[in-house]
Amino acid sequence: MTTYLITGAKPYGEEPADLLIHDGLIAALGPSAAEQAGRYDDVTTVEAAGLIALPGMVDLHTHLREPGREDAETVETGTRAAALGGFTAVHAMANSSPVADTAGVVEQVHRLGQESGWSEVYPVGAVTVGLAGEQLAELGAMAESSAKVRMFSDDGMCVHNPVLMRRALEYVKNVDGFVAQHAQDPALTGWDTENPAQMNEGEVSSVLGLPGWPAVAEEAIIARDVLLAQHVGSRLHICHVSTKGSVEIIRWAKERGIAVTAEVTPHHLLLTDELVRSYDPVYKVNPPLRTAEDVEALREGLADGTIDVIGTDHAPHPTQAKECEWVHAAMGMTGLETALPVVQHAMVETGLISWRRFAEVTSERPAQIYGHAHHGRPLAAQEPANLILVDPHAARRVDPEQHATKGRNSPFRGLELPGQVRATFLSGHPVVLDGELHTSLTGRKGQN
Repeated sequence: MTTYLITGAKPYGEEPADLLIHDGLIAALGPSAAEQAGRYDDVTTVEAAGLIALPGMVDLHTHLREPGREDAETVETGTRAAALGGFTAVHAMANSSPVADTAGVVEQVHRLGQESGWSEVYPVGAVTVGLAGEQLAELGAMAESSAKVRMFSDDGMCVHNPVLMRRALEYVKNVDGFVAQHAQDPALTGWDTENPAQMNEGEVSSVLGLPGWPAVAEEAIIARDVLLAQHVGSRLHICHVSTKGSVEIIRWAKERGIAVTAEVTPHHLLLTDELVRSYDPVYKVNPPLRTAEDVEALREGLADGTIDVIGTDHAPHPTQAKECEWVHAAMGMTGLETALPVVQHAMVETGLISWRRFAEVTSERPAQIYGHAHHGRPLAAQEPANLILVDPHAARRVDPEQHATKGRNSPFRGLELPGQVRATFLSGHPVVLDGELHTSLTGRKGQN
């Protein structure tokens, strides 16, 4: 394996320090790195003056679509996007076709990730069979499979039956796992009617005449589930928190020692329901874009630790699923390749968080939540070399046509955002160099 000497990078945006990567590990960090590099014959130098070195990002919430929806995304294209976005590990949600509700399907997704070699893929198992919310899926079999599933979610659908949710929480506790809940009361959002909610319920929905999605539909499920988690002594993770009230409930639960964690998406940190006035379906997402007051609360919650992590909820769709009338359009946005610039813009450049805190919410904390031993580790000698180099001063206009993901449904199209991932190292191997795909861990040549 080639040895890499990264010169002049700033770990966590602090003082410059050289990093030596050898045999999948950070062999040295600091003044001794260049000296130790002399011990090896095959050393490639990566000049990184002005770049920030960070742990590779970990996304607990990614939709890779495969198997069954390869028209929207494949594990190959999704992990290429992940690598370019700075993610060395992604967790593939279960709403594929067939649903990842058996050991066989999660093992297939895991194998596809290994074959791809751009980013490590960890399948998320469904909580219920077919995401139907009626019968628990094969939780034990998925946990014991070669994929070793520890995260279970019906994301896209809510486990709305309280008895079933209680049983799921009890079961995953026995396999050292957790349930990631898509908090949406279907009755309050008309999900089982012919006229389901289309956007946030509020002033804009009233003006546009679109069925509204009340904040309480999210908050009521979170309030119920934190109490259930407390009752059974299990771990609960809340997907894509989107309202001020949700932040307050989660803060209340944490103050009482309830084992709840939460994520926020980059798009909910920046965009508001005012954009829906355009009727552009690119802004249609689940949960919906909320108000400026909600955005402010989400930013504050991420800054003070109430919200634990960034989860992209990367949701690619074929063009025809978005270029249609609003009411017929699919819900979801791409996010892997724009996550870092959006969070830098919304949180770092506003002074709400530092680059070290950025590393916590995008890498260290999600890895801790899942239980990873080789991801989310600090930049230090003898730690796994899963890391990225970021140019914080780069400014680029978002062009989805240039993205590696199959999805072109980015809500940030045309926006100029700061920051670019210049290099991504996966287990010591550069899958991205100079801002472009290099070679995968399995040795196949990358192409944009």
